[in-house]
Amino acid sequence: MLVQIGKRAPKPEWLKVRMPGGGRYEHVRRTLRELNLATVCEEASCPNMGECWGSGTATVMLMGEVCTRGCRFCDVSSGMPGPLDPLEPRHLAEAVSRLGLDYLVVTSVNRDELSDGGASHFAQAIVELRRAAPKMLVEVLTPDFQGDHAALQMIVEASPTVAAHNVETVERLTPRVRDRRATYRQSLDVLAFYKRGGMRTKSSLMLGLGETRDEVLQAMRDLRAVDCDILTLGQYLRPTEKHLPVEEFVHPDVFAELEREGLAMGFRFVAAGPLVRSSYKAGEFFVKNWVS
Repeated sequence: MLVQIGKRAPKPEWLKVRMPGGGRYEHVRRTLRELNLATVCEEASCPNMGECWGSGTATVMLMGEVCTRGCRFCDVSSGMPGPLDPLEPRHLAEAVSRLGLDYLVVTSVNRDELSDGGASHFAQAIVELRRAAPKMLVEVLTPDFQGDHAALQMIVEASPTVAAHNVETVERLTPRVRDRRATYRQSLDVLAFYKRGGMRTKSSLMLGLGETRDEVLQAMRDLRAVDCDILTLGQYLRPTEKHLPVEEFVHPDVFAELEREGLAMGFRFVAAGPLVRSSYKAGEFFVKNWVS
């Protein structure tokens, strides 16, 4: 069931969320501000920020708040970023110790102007986190590093608990939705490389951009073909009028059907729903049980 939308159509009830707030939420927000750490929760206008921060979970974004790419779905600023902060990995580890987290998701903007795409900086952050909190589980959501295997190997050698990279949309829509440097096949190659390195792998798809059900199922099969372990499926929400419009609101029942399909295909875990995002905390509970 799809809900077709016009210019002024309101969001359906299942997409309405509470305003963020509460003591734990404020503690997470304040600590991240004090340490000058950006979060994708804010930069990408995530609808689950209140829920996740309220439970003590946040997705930290490394390497600044400006991305060198211009994907047409993303609310992160695009342009030429400033130099990397060499102290950022240490600051991240300090934030974790102050927040008392046992599961952290770390992502980043694309830094195509750097020779390694920022992979060494990203890997150093993982090392610092391991040193500061050896028992903490670290999930990383990485760029594609332009498909550079040497850069990807740095991530593998840093040994995160989960290595994630998002295909974002179906193959047909990729040139329209993503930056021209982010290809569908390149993203699959990133996930295949991580899996060959012994990583637990994860990816995500947005729905509501004009894809068909068959195309979604094919993308899911493509992910299983590279042995991707975890899949998240969520509703695309237009950040601003400058971004791609939402073509349809996908009903929760459709997400539930796709979740069942994904499990039947062999994914170890599937989180599917209108408000699910790639870093949504639903996956954490599975990973904790998987690792233990």
